Amino acid sequence: MPHTASRYLAEGPRVGIRHFTYDDGPEFAARARESKDLHHPWLFPPATEEAYAAYAGRLIEDPTKAGFLVCEKDSGAIAGFININNIVGGGFQCGALGYGAFAHAAGRGLMREGLDLVIGHAFGPMRLHRLEINAQPGNAASIALARGAGFRLEGFSPDMIYIDGAWRDHERWAITAEMRASG
Repeated sequence: MPHTASRYLAEGPRVGIRHFTYDDGPEFAARARESKDLHHPWLFPPATEEAYAAYAGRLIEDPTKAGFLVCEKDSGAIAGFININNIVGGGFQCGALGYGAFAHAAGRGLMREGLDLVIGHAFGPMRLHRLEINAQPGNAASIALARGAGFRLEGFSPDMIYIDGAWRDHERWAITAEMRASG
């Protein structure tokens, strides 16, 4: 039987990760609309195809960003997304993660599996050394995901990021390639 290439950059038992495409707009926007209550007040992913096109364009075209869709392997449905933003090379080799699950996939462990795949891709083919997560202290699900993936709490930053009309406090979490290798 001939070998067929996977559509995923990496695969786990239940999910695969792949890059954003412009063709994902209808599904992504519909999932974002369905997940509005889950995401508020932490996250505001694009809920229209036009907004998605601009959002995906930045992830596809900007070399300081890398966007990954977490997809259920059995159906291909988009379960969530994980983006690496502010990628810096040189002596830093670091990026900042942002992520969100969609309501139909929340609480099923799919994002945990997807995050593990993204971390492996970041420390492998992308050759990054450090990943950071900034989470609002009240966002228990985001903090649990960071902690469960082996990130360590490194600090607290008041008024760090402007979200939903106000400057929000954030906890700073991080993991390095060495931490992952020894974990």
